[in-house]
Amino acid sequence: MPHHIQSPESDLIGLDPAEHAGRYQPHTTHTHYFGFQIAQAQIGCYSYIRYQPYFPLMQGSVQIFQGLDNTSVLDMAHLDYSMTLPWPQVDGRTISTCRGYRIEFGELGRKARITYRSADGRAAFEVEQTALSPLVGRAAVIPGEDHMGALQPGGSEQFMHCVGELTLHGTTYPIDCHTIRDRSWNQDRNEDRRGRFDLPLCWTPVYFDDGQYFNQVGFEEADPLFAFVGRGEQIRDVIRVERTVTELHPSLYFPLAQQIEAEDSEHNVLRMTGRAIAASPVVAWPHAFAYDSVYRWESDAGAVGFGPCQGIWFEAYQHAMKNRAPCP
Repeated sequence: MPHHIQSPESDLIGLDPAEHAGRYQPHTTHTHYFGFQIAQAQIGCYSYIRYQPYFPLMQGSVQIFQGLDNTSVLDMAHLDYSMTLPWPQVDGRTISTCRGYRIEFGELGRKARITYRSADGRAAFEVEQTALSPLVGRAAVIPGEDHMGALQPGGSEQFMHCVGELTLHGTTYPIDCHTIRDRSWNQDRNEDRRGRFDLPLCWTPVYFDDGQYFNQVGFEEADPLFAFVGRGEQIRDVIRVERTVTELHPSLYFPLAQQIEAEDSEHNVLRMTGRAIAASPVVAWPHAFAYDSVYRWESDAGAVGFGPCQGIWFEAYQHAMKNRAPCP
């Protein structure tokens, strides 16, 4: 699966909802995702804008979770996510929402400052993310997102060094982590059953302390939908991924531990084992279950890395897992 590098200007694709007026559909979606983790405090942050240019409106903002004792979105440490918000203000390279969340691109394709302050003052952060890898291009990833004919779907993913500070419920935490940013444009995220899937889809990017990074999204024990591996500016295609979940959450069914074996185009094999140190259900589509988690990964070579593990599934899988669960 060959990869291309997106242009820096792709950071701003889709920010003018009038650009393709008449060609957008109600389900046309653009996104910006900037997450981070504070491993020593078992904290993960999901910060997100989902643009819906047909209307035009947006949804999103910030979800922060801590530890593993979160069985509902209401259990997370801070939940500030709205389904219907005005289109953000766009001033050059700065995107500002009405919920105190802002993205400012200091250098397109390379550097971004993300700031947030909740209306009640109980959560705030300021981070700067700087590129550690190329801006790797992709098209549609989630099955069903490539059905839109009027506009070409696209996207990008990039590993980042994230530094800054989070204040949460009166406690201030320094942030210094390796994470990933992700965005999409012109995706066909229709909420009907057309093109949807029932097995759980999982995204597992990780940046190791020896400088190697790995990224994949796909189903368990199946070829990935999107994957790459690299160091610095050098990326390689991934020709095989075997991902095996070894432990599930007892009632929510998302993976608490898993193993991955990946082979790149030069036949180098990366073997890694991971375990969640923080996790929570997150707000997503109302007819799907979605979760985010922070994983600690260790390779067979002894390198250690952290990153988000996110996933989603629909009702058939949920019903199947519930029927398999032992009676109390």
